[in-house]
Amino acid sequence: MSGFRPKYITFDCYGTLTNFQMSPMARKLFPDRVTPEQMDEFCDDFRGYRLDEVLGDWKPYRDVVRNSVARTCKRWGVEFRESDAEEIYAAVPTWGPHPDVTEPLSRVGKEIPLVILSNADNAQIHQNVELLGAPFAHVFTAEDANAYKPRLRAFEYMLDQLGVGPEDCMHVSSSFRYDQMSAYDLGIGARVFVARGHEPALPHYATHQIKDIGGLPALVGL
Repeated sequence: MSGFRPKYITFDCYGTLTNFQMSPMARKLFPDRVTPEQMDEFCDDFRGYRLDEVLGDWKPYRDVVRNSVARTCKRWGVEFRESDAEEIYAAVPTWGPHPDVTEPLSRVGKEIPLVILSNADNAQIHQNVELLGAPFAHVFTAEDANAYKPRLRAFEYMLDQLGVGPEDCMHVSSSFRYDQMSAYDLGIGARVFVARGHEPALPHYATHQIKDIGGLPALVGL
């Protein structure tokens, strides 16, 4: 890191730290309407609609989930059930961390303040954060910012609340579409891509790549 010591390390939560299980939920709920051979494509479409739903004005995350399920069903010509969307939404705060998260995150958190910026509702995120088992100085949500990532407004809200410039932070995420491209555009000082396999690497937008959170302490000399 050439001696770079951020004032804060900021994180995406779902997918990066929390084992985000949207596709497993779809596989659980839709086998009566989508064949096994088609399920990967169905989950990809569900992922795409979730991103599209957060690109406009803020709305509750329950609506993001509901609309993305409904739009995926419409595209596939299968029955949409309100109960499916509600079951997915209700499951989110029960999801715990990837197995590589807690120990290295706790080690780093003793030296550098940790911050979460999440596309979540306040009613959900604090249970997920508690399950991470590591200390966080601040947790900010899309509900707080009145904007979802990848909108720059969400990141700007976080920086304003922290009272720092983008150059003072390191941002850690497993998503280029939601986080890394925006962090690049804002000039975040260091941008760490966690290669969890949901998205291909785009080295232009990240300054460092690690395979899991176990690689984070070394980037800040710990």
